[in-house]
Amino acid sequence: MHSNLWIFIWRRKLSFLLVVSGLVLLGLWTWAILIDTTAAAQPPAALLSSSERQQQQSTGYQQVHIIQKLIEQANRVLRAERLKDNAVEKSPSPVQRLGNVRFLRPTQAKKAPLPMSESFLFEQERLKILEQQQRQRNAGMEELNANAEDERMLSSAERQTQYEHELQRMGVPVVAGIGPDGPRAPAERLVHLDLKGAPPKLSFLKQLLPVLRALGATGLLIEYEDMFPYSGVLQPLAAHNAYKEDELRDFLECAALHGLSVMPLVQTFGHMEYVLKLSGFEQMRELAESPQSICPSQPQSVALLEQMLTQVIELHSQCLGQATPATNVPVAQIRFTHIHIGCDEVQRMGECTTCRQRLRSELFLSHVVSMAHFIRRQWPHLGVVIWDDQLRSMSLSELQHSQVGSYVEPMVWVYASDIYRFIQPQLWDTYAKVFPSAWTASAFKGAFGESLLVPPLQHHLENNIRWLAVIAKEGGRFSKGLRGLALTGWQRYDHFAVLCELLPVGIPSLMTSLSTVSKGYFSTNPRDNELLRVLQCVFQPDSRRSGRPWLELHPNAHHSQLFAVCNYPGHLVFKYALRLFDKLAEIRLYLQQTRDQSAWLSDYNVRHNFSSPLRVRELTDRTPMLIEELRAMAREAQQLLWEVYDEYTVTEFVEQHIYPTIEALQRQLARAEMLLQRRTWPQRPLPLPLKVQEDMGLVTHQQEQQ
Repeated sequence: MHSNLWIFIWRRKLSFLLVVSGLVLLGLWTWAILIDTTAAAQPPAALLSSSERQQQQSTGYQQVHIIQKLIEQANRVLRAERLKDNAVEKSPSPVQRLGNVRFLRPTQAKKAPLPMSESFLFEQERLKILEQQQRQRNAGMEELNANAEDERMLSSAERQTQYEHELQRMGVPVVAGIGPDGPRAPAERLVHLDLKGAPPKLSFLKQLLPVLRALGATGLLIEYEDMFPYSGVLQPLAAHNAYKEDELRDFLECAALHGLSVMPLVQTFGHMEYVLKLSGFEQMRELAESPQSICPSQPQSVALLEQMLTQVIELHSQCLGQATPATNVPVAQIRFTHIHIGCDEVQRMGECTTCRQRLRSELFLSHVVSMAHFIRRQWPHLGVVIWDDQLRSMSLSELQHSQVGSYVEPMVWVYASDIYRFIQPQLWDTYAKVFPSAWTASAFKGAFGESLLVPPLQHHLENNIRWLAVIAKEGGRFSKGLRGLALTGWQRYDHFAVLCELLPVGIPSLMTSLSTVSKGYFSTNPRDNELLRVLQCVFQPDSRRSGRPWLELHPNAHHSQLFAVCNYPGHLVFKYALRLFDKLAEIRLYLQQTRDQSAWLSDYNVRHNFSSPLRVRELTDRTPMLIEELRAMAREAQQLLWEVYDEYTVTEFVEQHIYPTIEALQRQLARAEMLLQRRTWPQRPLPLPLKVQEDMGLVTHQQEQQ
């Protein structure tokens, strides 16, 4: 009985094996369905934390690995059985003998090939597993697409909340209402070029034009001061290194080819130092001791200003549609629609004997109207712009009575984060009742310190983003709206001040703020933000793997690490300025520790010539090396800055930023050398030096007795 059963099983072994394999596959298939059902019940990947997503992916990989191993084992068993059966079929003798007993092998029917559906069963399962693995490998792209789809499905408020959370991660200031669903960008975005300090070579500015245009600039606000090529009786106003007229024409035509408008700025009231400092022009000052402001009551003052305006306007107007002599081909037209006549920070006004007979507000408004009337009479197509700060203290009746709103457009400037602190809603209402339209002005450098080396990027970005909110809120007050925003980049605070941040060092701040105001908000998506492409950054952001945003700004940091790996005009100067900033900070700390915090090289030790030679040598051991490092950096500055500036700016920069620190180190060495000369020292207590006693007004006990 048992032998017959075994014979039956032996004859049907392949069938039994297929049945068992089918049951195993059915169980595995059921398991896979249960896993998919469980995964579908779980929250979306976008709502899971990074650790939960990693754990989920790890579990999925383990399950797929187990299934794949089981299928491979089943394939190996089937393959072995088929090979064994084939070997038996090919055996030449179907008869086997065991002693005197002859045993006949049961005849086997020729095995039919597996049906097509069964032979490819395991292959189909393997392909499904490989497809699942491929989907998991592409989880990053699927997650990005899913997030984008989720963002489209989110409400406006939810998108704004998600956007602001990403801004906080990046260190970008968050301003309510500014985001992808917020107001539109300003119509005009002007970039201010302040040429009264460190004027760049025009060849460098020409390299900058396509970058500005690509990031959304629509025009240039050019403040020439003494860099304009004045001629004739005004020739003394031009600096010795002023731009040549033909070079300036070529630059203006290049700006036109890039689709940029040009608004020249000529100061006509305050900030007239570059004119009134000169011999032959000093009689036009408001006060004899100050060349800051011109006296508007003198006829020669008005004549001088009209001549200056005429030369500047005529040069820009001549570039409109003029033909080049060599080719007789018209050059691109410059959009020259406005001129800026300054009139800000008039610090000395109404103080001369003639001007004192009039109110300050009346004096200011009549002078502005006079200058604007001259321009509109000679060039009717030009609009006139002034800075607004002198208007802020005037009443509505004074402004309306002067009819200044019919002649000029104010450019409202605030460089701080709290704009309404300086321009209250009531003032906006007053401006809207007087002027049909107005301009606004932010800053990308030169606003947070008179002698800074590197601009605080985050502060400037916040100023520009807050201006977007103010423009959206207050623009509706004006009958013709707010025309646009000018991003100012001051190079000196006035004609007599030292340099602040150089233009190449301020380019990361400029580009970040410009791209933001051109889009209407800061784009957190590196694909949509033009910074990486325009600045040619080799840094490839991957927030999924690193967990860090592609741009990181911090309140106390001057820059993001992103800009250290970019290639844009002036990038070498920017990187050099960062290294110089760090080196100067290191040396200042060293000098502070050795002089103010040390017990052997303090002012007290030097006054009394009383210290330990051993300690003095230890404290000044690094000083010669630091001096040599600064000298090397000065030579490097000459090489790098020469690509952007002339020799005068290079030497001024080195003298302002590097030489004072070298002097401080040399003074420290001289003090140390004096202390080291002494070989014997007096007994304590040390007497109080007479000069210290006199300066402090002290009386010693001996003097009291006398």
